[in-house]
Amino acid sequence: MFGAASSQAQQVQGSSAATTNGTPQATASATPSSANTSAADNSDPVSRFLADKGLLPNTKPVVELAQQVRDKASDMASELVLSAMNFLGVPYRRGGTSEQSGFDCSGFTRHVFENSVGLILPRRASEQANSPDLIPIQKSELKPGDLVFFNTLRHTFSHVGIYIGDDKFIHSPRAGGQVRVEDMRQAYWQQRFDGARRAPVITARQSGNTQNN
Repeated sequence: MFGAASSQAQQVQGSSAATTNGTPQATASATPSSANTSAADNSDPVSRFLADKGLLPNTKPVVELAQQVRDKASDMASELVLSAMNFLGVPYRRGGTSEQSGFDCSGFTRHVFENSVGLILPRRASEQANSPDLIPIQKSELKPGDLVFFNTLRHTFSHVGIYIGDDKFIHSPRAGGQVRVEDMRQAYWQQRFDGARRAPVITARQSGNTQNN
């Protein structure tokens, strides 16, 4: 599942908060410390994958985020998040909706949701925010698999990504960029946060799985 991302792992790690065309030029994700890498070597493949992509700050063990995704999300949400990570490094392309063509922000979220949980989202970010298939949630309620929206083009709901946990989200940022992970605690994203949405189909399946178990 992770083959498409393995060769671009280094592109996820960022350096600055400078902006171009409405989004930061680089992600603030930190390179894992040697201690974290060592922990990942003795953990499951998901943990090692997260470590290789530099998705964790140095202060949090790799195993902890992998476990956090599994504990706080349904199986379907975990599958969605890991599916999204498979596209790390895929180039941005305006109007793009596939790995082969490249993605824009809403094309990326639409592709991931359709192919991981079977939910076909509207095409544009603003339409996704207003979709009757999604429910509004507060920022404090965010869980892996939720959609997060931002005002990056001076109008509401002009950008969208997928929350992956630990205050981070994955998205296709801008022309010249690639699918990558960003930290929502950055001032740029805090100031432009517009809201979040959740797909009931994910939580419904989680409830069903719990009852069956």
